[in-house]
Amino acid sequence: MKTICSLLLSLLPFVGTAQESYTSKVWCPDNGDGTYTNPVINADYSDPDVCVSPDGNDFYLTASSFQCVPGLPILHSRDLVNWQIVGHALRSLYDGDTLLQQHFATPRHGAGVWAPSIRCHQGEYYIYWGDPDYGVYMVKTRGGNPAGEWEAPVCVISGKGYIDTTPLWDDDGRCYLVNGWANSRAQFASVLTVRELSADGTRAIGQPVIVFDGNGTENRTCEGPKFYKRDGWYWIMCPAGGVPTGFQLAMRSKSPFGPYEHKIVLAQGKTAVNGPHQGGWVHTAQGEDWFLHFQDKDAYGRVVHLQPVDWSSGWPIMGSKGEPVTTYRKPKTATATTIVNPQESDEFNTPTLGKQWQWQANYDEKYGMPTAFGTMRIYTHKLAADWQSLWLVPNMLLQKTPADAFTATAKMRFTSKADGQFGGIIMMGRDYSALVVRRMGDSFQLVQMTCLGADKGKAQTEQVLATLKPTLKDAIDYKPGLHEDIYLRLAVAHSTVTFAWSLDGKKFTPCAETFKMREGVWIGAKFGFVAAETNPKADRGWVEADWIRIGPQK
Repeated sequence: MKTICSLLLSLLPFVGTAQESYTSKVWCPDNGDGTYTNPVINADYSDPDVCVSPDGNDFYLTASSFQCVPGLPILHSRDLVNWQIVGHALRSLYDGDTLLQQHFATPRHGAGVWAPSIRCHQGEYYIYWGDPDYGVYMVKTRGGNPAGEWEAPVCVISGKGYIDTTPLWDDDGRCYLVNGWANSRAQFASVLTVRELSADGTRAIGQPVIVFDGNGTENRTCEGPKFYKRDGWYWIMCPAGGVPTGFQLAMRSKSPFGPYEHKIVLAQGKTAVNGPHQGGWVHTAQGEDWFLHFQDKDAYGRVVHLQPVDWSSGWPIMGSKGEPVTTYRKPKTATATTIVNPQESDEFNTPTLGKQWQWQANYDEKYGMPTAFGTMRIYTHKLAADWQSLWLVPNMLLQKTPADAFTATAKMRFTSKADGQFGGIIMMGRDYSALVVRRMGDSFQLVQMTCLGADKGKAQTEQVLATLKPTLKDAIDYKPGLHEDIYLRLAVAHSTVTFAWSLDGKKFTPCAETFKMREGVWIGAKFGFVAAETNPKADRGWVEADWIRIGPQK
């Protein structure tokens, strides 16, 4: 573990400063020559939406977070190419509602926050989203800083089936809301509805009106609508035709309640960018127009692309004549911008958790916390007596995959207080595989745990790879801990994971069994740390993560 001197030195740059800039070693869209290469965010920021600051020079992005906590990630950019995670708008699901907070204390895969929209209105930033089980919710900033504190969420409309919500404050101060519908809850879909909200956007004051119906046409599965006004026209931009196979529609009307005429403005065409699915349009201070959208990449999740927008025809034709671009010139900016990427590696040297990390359910302090020793501690979760897989473990500390190919190496110590306790690293989705150390008597086993069909209740299988002597055993007689210092690694390429381990951090032994990644429920596979146990009466053991470093595939 880190020495006290090295820890104090590492903490100095963080005292009184914002999160330092981070440059990825595995994916950087900025080519350094005035151009960029898509995706601009090669990670699972599903259903992205973006807005511009009042001066037109700062851009803020949010995305679906479903059951993961903290929720509603906030990313910042000065040029729409270089993005940094600066915070989260949602501390839990849902602050202020005790019953729902308890409901989301258990992983509710695929539930929670669907397809948010972010807008700036009268100096404050607002995010709306649909929770398909509970209704339309809104959060707003406290003081107009998206990277700062957000107020507790407000339920704007209560009920089932509401998804993909976007507000529009009109020139006269009236507020309208467009939304889609989840067939799994409402038993109908492929329609968009508009209703009026109160001027402060906190409640519905009008009844919904169906303004677009894609049923029985190529525009089936129209969803994810974003609401705008430009040159006297009301615009709704949304995808249709299905997530991996669809396209972007633009609709316009002289009334928020329609009728709307529509046109396909972005489609895959002859490119390799399938979808292309929902996103958001922005107009910059330099007079340019851009559109951010996602592409579904199966196990890697939904990555974010940037397209130029041409309004010369009166319609927002995106990309290159309606097809996605791969490489293009960067947007113009007021000042030069620096290369920065969403954080991946973590030295765990600060007293706050890195912004790339999320838990699988509402946070409980017994899951774990940062330490003053330059580590992150994750305590073992008590598994049910009849457990078969790790599907419902809430205290997994996970992050999104950052590239198609990468290596993640973690230095950690596992401390055990009783037999059966285990901890290590995991690639988690509907299927998962983990490499852990598990205590057995006075030694540890190195075990690969794999489950195919965790989402369907299938049981995991185990392969014991080695027996390890403990690094250290507490000398005291009172509840002594048994410790194992180890380096664990996972390497990803072509959606395949290969695990490896080392006792000295230099010579790694690969595990023979590879694992094929699989997406989670509406999200990509995620990787990170897991700690659990089968003894309900024992004191908890823990993973003490010293660092995790993301680099090119080894």
